[in-house]
Amino acid sequence: MTRLLVAVQRVALAAVRRGSGKPGMFYAVRRGRRAGVFLTWDECRAQVDRFPAARFSKDSFSYVGEHVVVYTDGCCSRNGRRRARAGIGVYWGPGHPLNVGVRLPGRQTNQRAEIHAACRALEQARAQGIDKLVLHTDSMFTINGITSWLPGWKENGWRTSAGKEVINREDFVELDRLVQGMDIRWVHVPGHSGLVGNEEADRLAREGAKQPEV
Repeated sequence: MTRLLVAVQRVALAAVRRGSGKPGMFYAVRRGRRAGVFLTWDECRAQVDRFPAARFSKDSFSYVGEHVVVYTDGCCSRNGRRRARAGIGVYWGPGHPLNVGVRLPGRQTNQRAEIHAACRALEQARAQGIDKLVLHTDSMFTINGITSWLPGWKENGWRTSAGKEVINREDFVELDRLVQGMDIRWVHVPGHSGLVGNEEADRLAREGAKQPEV
């Protein structure tokens, strides 16, 4: 699966360079003569035609204007207590090969999971040459932190207006690094409101929280 994701990233970037400037359609072959990602149907068909139980999909990114759409979510069971388990989820679309749900490394908290879910989406976007993103999250903490509070924290030596150390400093430093040079539209969505993208990101995050600790 890791090799397939790397292939997705390389092919999507090739599509950007070859075509209109947007990552376009690509074919992800999960079971065939050769698993991988292919830019044309002819390349894909050569791997799956008459192959027993072949599995492949035609994938693309969703857009709002020039911006690619993604949903992120983080979760943590037993948040703030011993044996807490946190996971992050990134959802690009139905059956998309870049959808991911993994265990949060390091300190297990809900806030860290939300921040690092956004980080993972930005890492994926950068790897594919995407620099315009509409990122949906139900975490106002993440949105306020990166769009409003961060400049003040920096000016105050990474202390809040109350003079306390910023608890999630390292996490926001990483998020701040990843947003540089990108056009990000941060969109807050209500959690658990039935919105498909958010619900799927939540499902992926919960699956990730069940995985062994990194």
